[in-house]
Amino acid sequence: MSAPEERTRVAVLGAGLIGIDLADKIRCSPGLDLRLIAGRSRSSVGLARAAAMGIATSAGGIDAVVASGPYDVVFDASNATAHAAHWQALEPTGTTLIDLTPSRLGTLVVPTINGGQAAGARHINLISCGGQAAIPILAAFARHCAPTCIEVVSTGASASAGRATRLNLDEYIATTQSAIRTFTGTEAVKVLVNLSPAQPPPPFRVVMTVLAPELPSPAANRAIRVAAAQVAAYAPGFTVTSVSADEGRVTVAVEVTARGGRMPAYAGNLDIINGTALLLAEQHAAAPARRRSPACR
Repeated sequence: MSAPEERTRVAVLGAGLIGIDLADKIRCSPGLDLRLIAGRSRSSVGLARAAAMGIATSAGGIDAVVASGPYDVVFDASNATAHAAHWQALEPTGTTLIDLTPSRLGTLVVPTINGGQAAGARHINLISCGGQAAIPILAAFARHCAPTCIEVVSTGASASAGRATRLNLDEYIATTQSAIRTFTGTEAVKVLVNLSPAQPPPPFRVVMTVLAPELPSPAANRAIRVAAAQVAAYAPGFTVTSVSADEGRVTVAVEVTARGGRMPAYAGNLDIINGTALLLAEQHAAAPARRRSPACR
């Protein structure tokens, strides 16, 4: 009898809010074997939490990932300004790098639109949490109408935005705008981000306003609902809360709540981008027909 195949070896680079939630999700994946979470500070609260979860940790950053590898998949949950150097270090190792930072490097992937491209790419960029929430809906709408202008306003709880997210807000906006242009064919795009300190913390909410010469047809409305259901397959808290149209203007609002794991419900921004990253890594794991180990309980 042949020996069981190893699960897909993965590492997480970055021990902030996104990295720790991602690590928690990976531990419950039957196809992924989390070997390391690496940060850059020995006093990191995130590394301490990871160690308490029983995960191997290092404060050596990208150097520790390279030295302890090779890995099948590395998730970069650090920051956009450091990402280019991370890819430069990992490219020779043969790993697949899934970038959760808004670096705008690598192949831009939204699973419901071009997920098939991820199978042939080793450097994958997930745009932003707002991009992953908005683009499936906007692309579905654009297939039935011709938008002339798109505005996307993302509102998240201040408590769900870590240091790297705050440092990368300019990159977040630029990368999300660029991706919306790419996936909808609309040049006039504006993205805004609000971090709300309100108590209780509000859920992650994305409101899309689209100017189009024609109001959406029933087919367009159905396409939006189908797109939402597809996203909810890997981000279960994703839901369309309203769709309204009047005089060439269409407004669609979605909310994402975090379900399961260690994150509070309002941290839907973390849940959707980590759910996307996990989906792509599990598809990578399934490609060579690996034998699965029991899921964590």
